[in-house]
Amino acid sequence: MCAEKLQRLLMAIVLTLSMALTAYGYAPYGMILQGFVILMIVVWAIKDFCPSLWVFKKLFGTCPQK
Repeated sequence: MCAEKLQRLLMAIVLTLSMALTAYGYAPYGMILQGFVILMIVVWAIKDFCPSLWVFKKLFGTCPQK
């Protein structure tokens, strides 16, 4: 699996976990987790740097161009 796909999959898993925490009564933890994801996306948008994508590219390589 390549870095970009793995990063999107991880983001979906973390957001699902955040939603589940909120639904099961752990709303503060769910909101903290969701806030962290939002912060990382804002950093990625402003600085054009995503820490998780950077690590995944080093470990798994980039996706081949279509």
